[in-house]
Amino acid sequence: MTDTDASPPDPTGNTVPSGPAGLDESPAVTTVAAPAAPTVPAQPGPPVPPVPPAPPIAAPIVFPAGSGPAKASRRWLLPVGTGLLGFLAGAVFVWSLPWGGDGSAQTFTLTGTMALSDSDGFLSLTDNGCAGKGGYKDIRTGTSVTVYDDAGKVVATGSLGDGTRTGLTCAFPVSVADVPKGARFYQVEVSHRGKLTVAKDEAMAGTFGASLG
Repeated sequence: MTDTDASPPDPTGNTVPSGPAGLDESPAVTTVAAPAAPTVPAQPGPPVPPVPPAPPIAAPIVFPAGSGPAKASRRWLLPVGTGLLGFLAGAVFVWSLPWGGDGSAQTFTLTGTMALSDSDGFLSLTDNGCAGKGGYKDIRTGTSVTVYDDAGKVVATGSLGDGTRTGLTCAFPVSVADVPKGARFYQVEVSHRGKLTVAKDEAMAGTFGASLG
């Protein structure tokens, strides 16, 4: 009778023990490997700009003591400033002179006579003096005399001198200093009697003459 419990021979020559009779051998346990996680490809990031090279460091400029740009600027400003101040001072001085570059006077004194020819219009004073009266009482010593240029601008003022009686006339000297040259003609007003036009040559020659009465 065949022994069913006999274990099959081991090819290596060793006897493999068998389990108890009547029990089937346990099935072999097979290990199943877990599935590997899917691989996610790496996402490319933003490009990184290259780092610019550092600029070269310039060597400092070393000036000798007592020199350099500041020293040069001071040397340049000194003669220019001195020259400018000298020019301005000279201009002010020339402008203040009463004559031009050719030595001629820039002003003149307008002279002449204002006469009252109406014997009833003035009264006699002592020492052969006289003065206006009645409608002419504003014509007397110290009465204002105004000079205008050809543009109607007041350029100088003066006054009447002492009146002198000569026959039936009472004459007053006229003197107005510092009348500027350059006008084509002048206008002269004694008191408020209105303007009299005087030619340039006549005004400068001192032959101005006016009369009332």
